[in-house]
Amino acid sequence: MSPTMDLELFVTPGLGDTSYLIASGGEAALVDPQRDAWRFLDAAAAHGWRVVRVLETHVHNDYLSGALETAAATGAEIVAPARGGYEFAHRPADEGDVVEVGGLRLTAMATPGHTPEHLSWLVGDADASGDDAAPVAAFTGGSLLVGSAGRTDLLGPTLLPALTADQFRSLRRLAALPDTTRVLPTHGSGSFCSAGPAASSRTSTIGQERLTNAAFGAEGEGEFRSLALGSLGRYPAYYRHMAGLNRRGPRVLGGPPTVLGLDAADFAATAGRGTPVIDARSRRAFADTHIPGSLNIELNESFASYVGWLVPFGSPILLVLPEPVVDARREALDQLLRIGYERVLGWLEGGLEAWAAAGRPTSSYDTLTIADLGREVAEAEGGAAVGAEPYLLDVRQPMEWRDDGVIPDAERIFVADLPDRLADLPRDRPISVFCKSGARAAIAASLLDGAGFDVRLVGRGGAPTWPGELERLAPADPVGG
Repeated sequence: MSPTMDLELFVTPGLGDTSYLIASGGEAALVDPQRDAWRFLDAAAAHGWRVVRVLETHVHNDYLSGALETAAATGAEIVAPARGGYEFAHRPADEGDVVEVGGLRLTAMATPGHTPEHLSWLVGDADASGDDAAPVAAFTGGSLLVGSAGRTDLLGPTLLPALTADQFRSLRRLAALPDTTRVLPTHGSGSFCSAGPAASSRTSTIGQERLTNAAFGAEGEGEFRSLALGSLGRYPAYYRHMAGLNRRGPRVLGGPPTVLGLDAADFAATAGRGTPVIDARSRRAFADTHIPGSLNIELNESFASYVGWLVPFGSPILLVLPEPVVDARREALDQLLRIGYERVLGWLEGGLEAWAAAGRPTSSYDTLTIADLGREVAEAEGGAAVGAEPYLLDVRQPMEWRDDGVIPDAERIFVADLPDRLADLPRDRPISVFCKSGARAAIAASLLDGAGFDVRLVGRGGAPTWPGELERLAPADPVGG
């Protein structure tokens, strides 16, 4: 009789990642847990499962692992790639090594490519033999993704050619698994670790990927290389710090951190010492009134990613939060914690109302829609005086300029590059900043406002809904090509 296999998925949309809790016979293992591991442990306790193992597929570049948090809370054994260079107590695993959880056998398969040490974990019946021993599922980490594959450029150009070749061979190995094998990747839709757009589904099967995943079905290494490297987007600056911290082991916290509310005077004093102020309210609320010099990163799924792109790693942070504050505080702290931003010094108690009531200065700027901007451009082209044309700034990713088209004559600077490109922008005319939907434009507008520019935020709509004709850019060469 085959053992029962229970599986629970924990999706973190902002990172585009999935962690897994797999259980059998009352025992459970966590696969690729994120740092806020208490959410997984609460779920295990609710099911009556005892977490006995933590399995890692690779040294993560996009978040801090919750392996040590889990081990400290439960005594679970950490099983991680032998070639990962981990500096804390763990059981090293490589090709063919076996871990048992209840009646399940999890077998390591070396699948380098996304990283050199990468392992996939094949799940089967611990007592099975022969054809019955075929895996029923595979935790594929950053190797095979649903609709895509893990990118191979995160460790730099020197390793890129070898890792891309490794990834192709790893996918060929996974393709030899039975079509019914369930594919359980860590990275997925929304992850910057994906080589191309991943499908919205979080899990799949080998057979389904064979039919629908172009990278998985590439017939040769050259075709795979073009697919894997031809659509790479930029990834956040904080990535460069994650692998080293994960190898050493993040500091064990033992539970969610607490952060105090600060009144306007204490908040201003702390900000006055150079602490960045992140205002997580909506773009419209921020445009109406905000603390001068603060950065508007809306508290959506990508909040932490853009903090990690624009705020120096390790920097202290102050928060201005939307309502309801209790929920917003928890969400903001969880997101920041996952990527290693621990030094949140406080949040503004009473919000902007308390700040203004205390006589503190505020700032504001205008907003408009992409349709409004289109009409202005059309009127200027129809005979307005020279110099009256709106100055347009597009802060989308470079691959979006290529894939979706660009507004003619708009300046193009990706939002994360903006702090280093301020000298390229005019100070004698308003700058109308836009992106795809307004979220990144809001970040850019707040940066420009803080730097003293006359800025207008296109807060609704963006390049894809431009009322005029878009220009198409020539395709870029694959990375390293």
